[in-house]
Amino acid sequence: MSAQNALPFLFVLLWSTGFIGAKLGLPYAEPLTFLTIRYALVISLMGAVAVASRAPWPRDWRTAGHIAVTGLLLHGAYLGGVFTAIKHGLPAGVTALVVGLQPLLTAVCAGALLGERVGARQWLGLALGFVGVALVVGGGARLDTPGGALLHMLWPALFALIGITAGTLYQKRYCPRFDLRTGAVVQFVPSLLITALVAAHTETMLVEWHGRFIFALLWLVVVLSVGAISLLNLLIRQGSATHVASLFYLTPPVTALIAWALFDETLSALAVAGMGIAVTGVWLARR
Repeated sequence: MSAQNALPFLFVLLWSTGFIGAKLGLPYAEPLTFLTIRYALVISLMGAVAVASRAPWPRDWRTAGHIAVTGLLLHGAYLGGVFTAIKHGLPAGVTALVVGLQPLLTAVCAGALLGERVGARQWLGLALGFVGVALVVGGGARLDTPGGALLHMLWPALFALIGITAGTLYQKRYCPRFDLRTGAVVQFVPSLLITALVAAHTETMLVEWHGRFIFALLWLVVVLSVGAISLLNLLIRQGSATHVASLFYLTPPVTALIAWALFDETLSALAVAGMGIAVTGVWLARR
């Protein structure tokens, strides 16, 4: 397998650890406070790398604005929604299932917005991927809550779904190519400003600097916000929006495997079957 062909699999592996990092870190900080610290560290790290390597900055304010919008959608909206949904009590599996609608939503929008043709084989693969994700995470969903409370837990996950779908489509259309070092800074600055502003008005912003929190924070900064996001930008640059979105079907199964290895969470036969179906769906959608 060539290095380029291995990029999607590496992206899925790294992206899947995000739920594990959240599980480790959220007990010690509120969600938007956690993300504010994370964004600030990413900007400091990537800013230093950009300056040291003399990386080129966006050529004009219009380009910088497009990159900033993708950052607000891919980071601010998506991560803020996911972390808030889990904090409100929505099970992580249900959150993953809601966000798992992204490939189907992206495929529906890609034709109208990007002119991409989604063939019958891709539609079949996308549908199989969703079924597989539902089997993996649906068995663990416990939604014995009244409708009003469920809606309160669910809306941040829906917000995250819209954010990452819109971000993928927007970047593919308006700014598919930019320097990953300076682009990361431009993407995360508006996310930091908006997230910090909302956190200051809705959270206490208190942090318990436990060892597990520090490890989770550093992991999410270096591995997710630098490594996985850079791979995502590369994949959006190289492939269609539908192809890239289909990879997100693999995140819940891989996350389940990692949780099984690290936290001894059980995997039912139904979940294992769902993983196989999801992998088959992604293979069909990306052919």
